[in-house]
Amino acid sequence: MQTTVKSPISFAGRGLHSGKKARVTIRPAMAEHGIWFVRTDIDVGDTIVPARWDMVRETSLCTTLANDAGVTVSTVEHLMAALVGCGVHNCLIEIDGPEVPIMDGSAVAFVRGLMQRGLRILPAPVRAFEVLKPVSVEHGGATATILPSDRMRIEFHIDFKDAAIGRQHKSLSMDNGNFARELCDSRTFCRKGDIEKMQANGRALGGKAGRNAVIFDGDRVSSPGGLRHSDEPVRHKMLDALGDLALAGAPLIGHYIGVRAGHALTNQLLRELFTTPDAVRMVICDAEMLARLPGYGLVWDEIPAVA
Repeated sequence: MQTTVKSPISFAGRGLHSGKKARVTIRPAMAEHGIWFVRTDIDVGDTIVPARWDMVRETSLCTTLANDAGVTVSTVEHLMAALVGCGVHNCLIEIDGPEVPIMDGSAVAFVRGLMQRGLRILPAPVRAFEVLKPVSVEHGGATATILPSDRMRIEFHIDFKDAAIGRQHKSLSMDNGNFARELCDSRTFCRKGDIEKMQANGRALGGKAGRNAVIFDGDRVSSPGGLRHSDEPVRHKMLDALGDLALAGAPLIGHYIGVRAGHALTNQLLRELFTTPDAVRMVICDAEMLARLPGYGLVWDEIPAVA
């Protein structure tokens, strides 16, 4: 059955790129509503933005949604990953600023908040998109591919010159609470030189090393406290991919493979998937399929172990 949050839950903080404060409130919604954002700081015009792949307008450093009136919500990927990773199908997300707060750079605060509040079952079947044939996109040596599978699986490969990152690879199915246990506390990361360039260009204004991002400087981690996982960078890339794939508009059943991919390529993959004839179909999930969706079987006792 479909779900929503039991009652409103709020988060507050600064946006990583804009540096602006914002409060996000996730409110319950009825069955078949889906996930929508609404800008409460804008008084006139269409302020509602669907959390959907065809609403993505900008993918430089983060994923930004925009409606036809030009109203935007940026850095949605971590919150979207938490929602799909906790099995939330319907909610209305109020936000009083242009960017979702970065929190600690991961999705763990959102996951903890959602699981503490709990979910309410709604009287409607879960519909999911089932991938029927391989679809792939490529740009500049990076690729994103989705293959048929009986569950959502994410596989990622990264290769950085920085010795502290290097080559990393990981593959996980997203069922049985794996997102919460394995990925949700992995923080966004960047190289020291890149952060200085971004801040000089008016980006990453809300970033603080050690608080909401991991900073790499050649062969060392310059953030206080070091890494939460030895392969935290590739885990965070998988977190981002899950959040971007959540913009499919319903649970996605397929095997995603990213090779040096980012927000832009993952969104391009969704566009290719939904415009390729006979590549995907919507199905009504039976009990067996439900048990393989992200978020199914997740329990609170597993959450403290991730941070």
